[in-house]
Amino acid sequence: MKWLHFAWLNVLRNKRRSIMTALIVAVGAAAIVTAGGFALNTYGVLAQSFARTNGHLIVGQPKHFTEDEDVALQFGLENWQQLRQNLLADPNVRQVLPSVSFGGLVSNGDKSVIMLAYGVDPDAEFKIKGPFLRFVSGEVMQNGESGVLLGQGLASSLKVRPGDGLTLLATTADGVLNAVDVRVSGVVSTGVTELDKRLIYTDLDTTKRLLTTDKVSAIGVFLDRIEHTDEAAARVAAANPNLTVRTWEQQADYYQAVRSLYNRIFGALGAIIVLIVLSVVTNAMSMSIIERTREVGTLRAIGTLPGQLVRAFAYEGIIIGAIGAVLGCAVALAVSLGLYVFPIQMPPPPGYSIGYPLNVDISPTLYAAAMLAMIVLASITSAWVARKTVARPIPQALAYT
Repeated sequence: MKWLHFAWLNVLRNKRRSIMTALIVAVGAAAIVTAGGFALNTYGVLAQSFARTNGHLIVGQPKHFTEDEDVALQFGLENWQQLRQNLLADPNVRQVLPSVSFGGLVSNGDKSVIMLAYGVDPDAEFKIKGPFLRFVSGEVMQNGESGVLLGQGLASSLKVRPGDGLTLLATTADGVLNAVDVRVSGVVSTGVTELDKRLIYTDLDTTKRLLTTDKVSAIGVFLDRIEHTDEAAARVAAANPNLTVRTWEQQADYYQAVRSLYNRIFGALGAIIVLIVLSVVTNAMSMSIIERTREVGTLRAIGTLPGQLVRAFAYEGIIIGAIGAVLGCAVALAVSLGLYVFPIQMPPPPGYSIGYPLNVDISPTLYAAAMLAMIVLASITSAWVARKTVARPIPQALAYT
């Protein structure tokens, strides 16, 4: 404690220099925590989005994930109702939703457009998944009513609105061309412009009549918490050895790409900030130590060991680093909380039509790591700079001008 007290007094000897150094450390800490919080928020939002859209687990035939189908639902699931009941018995499973994905054409009588269609259970689909679609007009279709939801771009291309009729054309499971008449129940937007130009949601009854099969493409398993994904996947895979179980992360290529990109960007940003903090602390401590060379020589002359002096300078670095780190984390915390009180809407990313709110996660682990990193960097830098002066022969130190 005695050496820490001396270090504090030495920090106060040149307040302006100490304050400027601490401010640079604060800026570095605030930048690291804010950027890291933004990346963590992005990862979390994307993870929840993918898990909410397709399910935390996706269960299907092995070839469904590895091969292209020659005809509709060639690798689909049979007797999926019993599998659904078995999965619902798992304590972590909240809901199990079947889905059918298929392609074909949609026509208004005058114009035909390629469609990317999904057959779902509307009674559960839009309640469990939450607001993953933005309704532009109309309402959710009901089972057995031959209703469909159209993407906003597709509805605009076909010039239809809720209540209008359309015809869906697709190849059945037997390879025969089939068509069914449907009614537009609503117009929705996913936020992805290109997807909205092709997207159609139908109910399972309509899909069954169009494709002439009871099969479904896969089953999405929705859990109570995303943290239970891996353990639930292991249980489901063990109970169904003939099926393949994929987690949301294994299916989320976009999430993996964004995470890899952000890790590189913010990793490089963190490295640059660390170099700036190192250079500033090195410069400030070098000036402070050089100015006190004769003082160091005097302390050496009265018996103070070199190691004790190095430790004293390291304590000065710890104090400056701690002050800067605490101040920087306080600024980052204020920014994070301020974004919740005064929200900022970011513009839509390329290929999207909907923006997103700018938020920064408050992670205690990230804050602690940033504070520790700033303190350690400042202390090690101070000790390293002090070694040369402390090792100077006593006569030279005393005669230094």
